[in-house]
Amino acid sequence: MASILVLNGPNLNLLGTRQPEVYGTTTLADIDAACRAHGQTIGVDVTCVQTNFEGGLVEAIHAAKGTHAGLVINAGAYTHTSIAIMDAVASVELPAVEVHLSNIHAREDFRHTSYLARVCVGQIAGFGMHSYILGMDALKAHLA
Repeated sequence: MASILVLNGPNLNLLGTRQPEVYGTTTLADIDAACRAHGQTIGVDVTCVQTNFEGGLVEAIHAAKGTHAGLVINAGAYTHTSIAIMDAVASVELPAVEVHLSNIHAREDFRHTSYLARVCVGQIAGFGMHSYILGMDALKAHLA
């Protein structure tokens, strides 16, 4: 069975209480559980990781090579700033789908730029927790 890594970046551990008008009331634990359950439905093993540290994201991406078939990644604010995370995704040569809870293109101008988009097979934004499910489905289709 294929395995995918669902990787979450900074501040996503605060979901449920952090700016609910933007991110909703769903917690990261809810998202992780939904991703694992959906993985069973579509026939993939799911590992969920969250870190607030850029280096932690880079290390998790490196560790995915040889372990996972692909990545679903919400790098949070690092999406818009981190060449290191972009380079890590490119370096492991695993297909990745970038996801966001909010529609980053309808928000502040600085959020419109995604370094990750350059190295991902696609981007899904604005569907709340469902962005992750759509991202998993897209990755599974890409892997097929």
